Amino acid sequence: QVQLVESGGGLVQPGESLKLSCVASEFTLNHNAMGWFRQAPGKEREAIACIGKRDERTYYSDSVKGRATISRDYTKDTVYLQMDNLNPEDTAVYFCAALFTLPSTSRMFFDMLNASGQGTQVTVSS
Repeated sequence: QVQLVESGGGLVQPGESLKLSCVASEFTLNHNAMGWFRQAPGKEREAIACIGKRDERTYYSDSVKGRATISRDYTKDTVYLQMDNLNPEDTAVYFCAALFTLPSTSRMFFDMLNASGQGTQVTVSS
């Protein structure tokens, strides 16, 4: 059973940064591509970042490209999402995702979804 636990969300001001963490089992990290998606109130889910299963290929949505960095630490069984220069449009619940394989397009992200965590709230407001 895939278990993912996110943390690191909170209330920040525009322009600030946050680093989200997702703890997964060792098996999950070694056998899945990993990603992050978010959902704002009244909006559809948006895939924002993913990283390959055994390599470090990364993909980002246009909405976060240049401001987000996804990474993973096998020694800590953790996937991270560093978000910089946050703005109010980034306000959402952020979910960690285990993916069967690295999606070739953002539209395929949810087709590849194996499991997701409970989410962590990020609020950007002055």
